[in-house]
Amino acid sequence: MSDGSSAAAVSGPLQPVILGADIGVYALARSFHEAYGVTSVVVAGAALGPVAHSRIVRHEIVDDGHDPRQLVDRLVAVAQSMPDRRLLLMANSDWLVRVVVQHRALLEQYYVVPFLSEHLLDQISDKATFAQICDDLGISVPRTLVQEFGAAGPWEAVEVDLEYPLIAKAASSADYQDVEFEGKKKVFEIATPEELAWLWDALRTAGYRGRFVVQELVPGDDTQMRSITAYVDSHGEITLLCSAHVLLEEHTPSGLGNPAAMFTYRDDPMLAQARTFLASTGYRGFANFDVKVDPRTGAFRFFEVNPRIGRNNYYVTAAGANPMRFVVEDAVEGRSVPPVVVDEEILYSVVPHRLLLRYVRDPQLAARVRRLMKAKAVAHPLAYRGDLSPRRRLYVAMALVNQVRKFRRYYPEVTSTGF
Repeated sequence: MSDGSSAAAVSGPLQPVILGADIGVYALARSFHEAYGVTSVVVAGAALGPVAHSRIVRHEIVDDGHDPRQLVDRLVAVAQSMPDRRLLLMANSDWLVRVVVQHRALLEQYYVVPFLSEHLLDQISDKATFAQICDDLGISVPRTLVQEFGAAGPWEAVEVDLEYPLIAKAASSADYQDVEFEGKKKVFEIATPEELAWLWDALRTAGYRGRFVVQELVPGDDTQMRSITAYVDSHGEITLLCSAHVLLEEHTPSGLGNPAAMFTYRDDPMLAQARTFLASTGYRGFANFDVKVDPRTGAFRFFEVNPRIGRNNYYVTAAGANPMRFVVEDAVEGRSVPPVVVDEEILYSVVPHRLLLRYVRDPQLAARVRRLMKAKAVAHPLAYRGDLSPRRRLYVAMALVNQVRKFRRYYPEVTSTGF
């Protein structure tokens, strides 16, 4: 995050500019619109379904949404076309955050750029380094081994002394973004040494040069997962904390692990560990932690921290603490915001309620979910009354139908591990 000496305009109307076009980007635009009544500029390679035909966004389409140069050039052009606005830049995927942070010197001439330093980004967005930092701070993580693919000299497979099945995933999702091979997934559940050997071979053949982590599998279905969203202001004060109990995750190969439904609740012991991490690392901006409760011990096992607000950020707004207010008042207006820990309960879901209840097997959890449904304390990020043209209504309805299809295909029954 900048020290407030940005060359961005300090007066004039607020103008959010957001990189990307997924459901998380729409959620940011919605939160800005709810808080400030503003239209966000969305810069991407295409106007994808979640942001298409929306009245609360204005599209800036580049030829190749995967080319950092095109994105940065367009951001500069957008800024130069609005010299009288206070420009705030947001991004909501790991690789786009990296693009912003790497081009910070140029972008800060026009925008407020509320992100962490490149040095810290390198450390925490790598799951292997993240695990080491947590170990040093006494925060529990799954036991983690690292497989190098870009090292000099002959390639060697790391010795794996973990119990099977185990988990394998890219240490840095930004490194893995553009690697293509048959059977590619975001997260692999590996049942045997032979399956692991196949994965290493597929990655090497595809030319992957990053690192992969192999981790112990923490048992328990999706309902053991938790999410934490935080904002750390430009002075290092943690001004926003919100935790959620995940009920169901996505199970498509590319979306595995993204929460599809959760309810907000306050969990102080878990939030205390997130506080320790953020304060000890000198973090700035938004952070989103993935945590799992180990059913064998009840301990919180921290999986990763995303260097951004997260795809499912609307759960925080729905629970009464619009995160855009925190970043605007701090980074744009230079004001201190009294810290908030969210304790309102709402149900956030991008799947039909009947489908969700089919996957929530625990009777107490199901009763809690039904209570929130009955109280209409529910939120779907795309179902925004202020933006429901007939085409948007149809898209939201079709997206719900599509979720039923996806779960039928990729996760027809609840499993004891969530895989």
